[in-house]
Amino acid sequence: MWEFFNSPTFTFIIVPIFIFIARILDVSIGTVKLIFITRGYKKIAPFLGFIEVFIWIIAMRQIFLNLTNWWTYFAYAAGFATGTYVGMVLEERISMGKVLVRIITKRDASALLENLKQSKYTITAIDATGTEGNVKIIFTVIDRKNLLEVIRIIKKFNPHAFYTIEDIRFVSEDGHETVSHKKRFWDMFAFHRTAK
Repeated sequence: MWEFFNSPTFTFIIVPIFIFIARILDVSIGTVKLIFITRGYKKIAPFLGFIEVFIWIIAMRQIFLNLTNWWTYFAYAAGFATGTYVGMVLEERISMGKVLVRIITKRDASALLENLKQSKYTITAIDATGTEGNVKIIFTVIDRKNLLEVIRIIKKFNPHAFYTIEDIRFVSEDGHETVSHKKRFWDMFAFHRTAK
């Protein structure tokens, strides 16, 4: 058995693969941890930070044990790059908390407003003046998991509308300020539905 751990197969194949996977995990976990930090999850973020650093230490130990093996360096860098991509995908898909959607349109927005109301979204609309004339500004605070649906409605009824999306940490509901993510813990892992 010990001969296997000293074999070229273990040194040049198994160890780099292990480091590659470890880097994907710790970078992805780090990205999710940052999401939880910005959302105010004070109990979950430190736990994820512990796992992230623990995995990183194990990966680094393997590199220091194999300093002459350049494949470990390549695996470390490739794992970091892949983990960054995986973390970005997770950040896009994790639907947690609420967002503010601000829509600015020069066209008649009555159809857009009516459809948002029918879809049970709370909206606030005001008339304003832009550089090219009168515009209407529409505000709506929605659950992040509904973002793609709202964007679909915007593109359907006002395809040339300008809109921005902002993260919200606190919202005032019924006169009380509350953290926007105070829901069931497992709700944070609900993924966006693809807009039709």
